[in-house]
Order: sequence, then structure tokens, then C-alpha cells
Amino acid sequence: MRILTLTVVLLSASFSVAASENDAFFGDWAMRMNDGSSGWLSIKDVDGQLAGELWRVGQGKPITDMNLAEGTLTFTRQCRIGKPEFDGGPPTGERVACEFVATVDGNSIRITMQSANGVAPASKVIHQGKRLPPLPPRPDLSKVKFGKPVTPFNGVDLAGWKISNPKQLNGWKAVHGELVNESPKETFEPYSRYGNLYTVRKFGDGKLEIEFNVPKGGNSGIYVRGVYEAQVVDRDSRMQGIHGVGSIFNRVAPSKNAGKPGGEWQRYEITIVDRHATVVLNGETVIDNQPVLGNTNGAYQADVMTPGPLYLQGDHTAVRYRNIVFYPVADSK
Repeated sequence: MRILTLTVVLLSASFSVAASENDAFFGDWAMRMNDGSSGWLSIKDVDGQLAGELWRVGQGKPITDMNLAEGTLTFTRQCRIGKPEFDGGPPTGERVACEFVATVDGNSIRITMQSANGVAPASKVIHQGKRLPPLPPRPDLSKVKFGKPVTPFNGVDLAGWKISNPKQLNGWKAVHGELVNESPKETFEPYSRYGNLYTVRKFGDGKLEIEFNVPKGGNSGIYVRGVYEAQVVDRDSRMQGIHGVGSIFNRVAPSKNAGKPGGEWQRYEITIVDRHATVVLNGETVIDNQPVLGNTNGAYQADVMTPGPLYLQGDHTAVRYRNIVFYPVADSK
């Protein structure tokens, strides 16, 4: 989970443009940012006005000063551009106004940073994305059949797993049948020198069963398909509701807090079918077949249409996992 709270903001430009000019840009986009991280971009027409938002790590990044003319979209976003504090870390410094230019070719979008605080960057920063289709209807889970279970963790070593950023430290190891992250970090900042862990094998829709043990005040996250994060904190964490245990972080709030105190084992059953999530926490259904618009912050990948790995946050606090089983969807007819 990421500490900074996201308030979804759609900021309108101060002018109207013809719908025909906007058509190529409208929709939701799975982004691959220039540093390799994932993003999710939305561009809409709200009562004849352009509006947009961008999600990455941490809070949502509103885009403003939007202007569309002759097949080119320009906008401004606040971003940091300083040298990273450590290898694999985020840019540093105060946020400054960065100007971007976007062009669309079919279902692909290309976004280039033109300047920061009005000064051209030493090298252009380029982000690229893929248009996502609209959310499908709510699936009938009574018709969904699951295939044979897959156990991605053998309980002995990290075979089949990799650190997402090799420049970061690896705090992960197998201990007595548990997958343990021993990061010394105790704060909720969204970055650290310790890395996240992912499976080499990729998964599509299905049901994940997993147990986790997070210390009091601890913080981690489980990304199903590398896209949708189920929050990992204790019952009494300062992160509650849409940021609390049982949530699809910053996307879908649980119906109740069914968590346990820090230091106790807890159990998730997370089902993803047709971009809809069902979450059972400690035997209680807290999210019931609800739509999830796009990837959650800090995801391994942003493309919700392709298979992805099981992805575990290691750049937060210490955490332990065990009894990890995935049941792929075999038939939904």
C-alpha cells in the first residue's frame, strides 16, 4: 500500500473543444512511464470541457492547462526532476510545473515532456500507453469454474521469484515455509532501498488464496496479476476504508474492517474475473464482485487486459506470507 492518500480529481480546462477533435484522446490508458513504472491515464469530456487524471506511485497526479489542437494534446503536471537519492529510487526535489505533449496513433498514446518550469530538459522524457476498453458487465460468478491450483511458492527458496528492480536491496527469503520480507523500514513512505518481489509465472483471471502476517503498524500489499493491490495492514492501522485492510487499494473500499490485530495471521481470498473483484478477508466477504476501473497505485503493470505476476510489496515494512495458492479461471460459461 502507498501512504499518500489519493483524492480522484478531474480538473477541467477553461475552454470547450469540438467532440470530434477529442475522440482520439478520450478514454483510459495503461501507461508505461519512462522510468519503467506503471501509470493509468484518464482523459474525458465533462460537459464540453477537457478533464484528466494520472495515477502512479503515491497520490493521483492531476493534469491541468489542457489544450487540444490539430491532433495534439498539451497539458501540465507537477513532477519532481532531481537526481534520485539512491539507485532505483524516485526523482528528488520540489515538484515543479512540467509541460507535456501527447499524440495518439490508433490505440497508442505517446507523451513527451517538453519543459520543466519553462526550461527544456536535457533529454526528453517519453511515456507510452495503450488504450483500455470500457469495463465489461458484472460477471456471473456462479458460472465461473476454476482450474487446477498453482502454488507459486515452494516454501524452501525463492525459485520462480524475482526482485522487480535489481538496483534495490533484496530483503526476501524463505523461512520455515514462509515467504518473509525483513526490510528494516518502519515508515509509510512510498519508496525505499528494499525491493518488491514478483513471480516469473504470469496469471490471468482467477482466485488467489494467501495468508499474511504484518506487525502492528506494518504495511505491505498483494497485487493480483501485478495490477490490483489488496491492502496489507493490521486492523488498527491508521489506513482505513478504501486504504485499509480488505480494500482494493484506492479503488474499492471494503464493506467493513474484518482485519485482525498486528502480529496475527490473516487470510485473503481474492477473486478477479472480468475486471471485477471479490475479496474475502478472514472468512468475511468485504468486496462482492465490484468493478475495478484500472490498476492500483504502484502496480507492476498497468495493462489490465494481459496476464501478470503475483507481486508483493517489499519496499514497505517487514511482512510474512504463507499458504499461497492460485486457482486460474478454467471456464466462465
